[in-house]
Amino acid sequence: MRRPQLFLLLLLLSVLGFARCDEEHYTSKYDSVDYRAILHSERLLKSYYNCLMDKGPCTAEGKELRNILPDALKTECSKCTEKQKAGAREVVDFIVKDKPDWFKDLQNKYDPDGIYKEKYKDKWLEMGYSID
Repeated sequence: MRRPQLFLLLLLLSVLGFARCDEEHYTSKYDSVDYRAILHSERLLKSYYNCLMDKGPCTAEGKELRNILPDALKTECSKCTEKQKAGAREVVDFIVKDKPDWFKDLQNKYDPDGIYKEKYKDKWLEMGYSID
């Protein structure tokens, strides 16, 4: 059963290496990165996962990501471009289907109290995701 959470959007942000460029939007300079190729590269994807989980080294972009995680969750990624939001949906689908254990780990780390799960429940249901 698919159980996505908004924090999976953060995986997309890490894959694309987003950084804060102003107070209104995250930078779009990484929008051309082929995140699909990263999703299908076990080595690269695991590297980003390990960074997010504090299990391994991070790139500079990964370190910046950790700085924006709270803001992205808190604001429903209001500083993301539409392209970034669309990519996030694709990443969510991939992680939920192909990496359910990672999904649980990310959920436990970034939403241990289920605050964001509840906050974004209606939005996820509108997108066709099952929430347990």
